[in-house]
Amino acid sequence: FSAALDFFAELFWDEYGLAILALTIIIRFLILPLMIKQYRSTKQMQVIQPDIAKLRTKYKDDPQKQQEEMMKLFQKHGVNPLAGCMPLLIQMPILIALYHAIMRNSHINEHTFLWMQLGERDPFFILPVLAALTTYLQQKMMASVQPMNPQMQMLMVIFPILIFVMAISFPAALPLYWIFSNLFTIVQSYFMYVRNAPKETEGGLSK
Repeated sequence: FSAALDFFAELFWDEYGLAILALTIIIRFLILPLMIKQYRSTKQMQVIQPDIAKLRTKYKDDPQKQQEEMMKLFQKHGVNPLAGCMPLLIQMPILIALYHAIMRNSHINEHTFLWMQLGERDPFFILPVLAALTTYLQQKMMASVQPMNPQMQMLMVIFPILIFVMAISFPAALPLYWIFSNLFTIVQSYFMYVRNAPKETEGGLSK
């Protein structure tokens, strides 16, 4: 990652902020197959929603049995109920690797991008707020197309807070990467989920 950042910075007029953007785009395209798999799982989850509702009604007094039947249903249709969290979880090791790349790259510490010193924390807390906000918007968009259980809904609150706390402590280059990555995911989710979602018509749902 450190060598890649140096390479892209040379291409983009010694701007490490643009180098981070280029690296983010490449990383996102590399994990695109995982995102497509998540998309298919989400669409399948929508298909089996009537079956899920029936199981919840049938076993409403037996949560353990309800959970067992839910898992059988998910396995039968190849659905991953945790698919909504995958974009965040898969990026954690990438974030750790990027953190070490930035901390060990003396060139980044010497450069600025917009108002920030990339090797120092954002003194105005603009990046931490944007990182948390884009994380929440990304999850909110996923929640609009994939129903979430209470545990997943709780993660929607926990993750943005966690990102905010991390972004306060980390060099500005890290939350900058997170913001770029979240924006990429938001745009990607729009084209994959929102734009392709069936629209309501007078006769019901169009296919």
